[in-house]
Amino acid sequence: QVQLVESGGGLVQAGGSLRLSCAASGGTFTRYAMGWFRQAPGKEREFVAGINTSGGSTYYVDSVKGRFTISRDNAKNTVYLQMNSLKPEDTAVYYCAANYVYVTRALGEYDYWGQGTQVTVSS
Repeated sequence: QVQLVESGGGLVQAGGSLRLSCAASGGTFTRYAMGWFRQAPGKEREFVAGINTSGGSTYYVDSVKGRFTISRDNAKNTVYLQMNSLKPEDTAVYYCAANYVYVTRALGEYDYWGQGTQVTVSS
């Protein structure tokens, strides 16, 4: 099985940047597609960004395109989410997730989840 631990969240002003990290262990990292999801209070968890096993293909929800970048370093068993030009509506708990082999936007297809890291964007 895979264990995932997110870090890098915090409080930032609108227009600022944060980089989230997700460290993976307990599995063969290169065989897992990775995704970032977020959940704001009172709202459903939603897909934010995904990346395939090699890092050659990435996917984003429309609201973050051009602002967020997902990447992975397979040598370090880590996936990142670089978040630029942050907006108050980006405020949420951000979760890292792993899915065997194939990247997907569907939350229900991910088998492994991290504990989440809080991102708060002030106006």
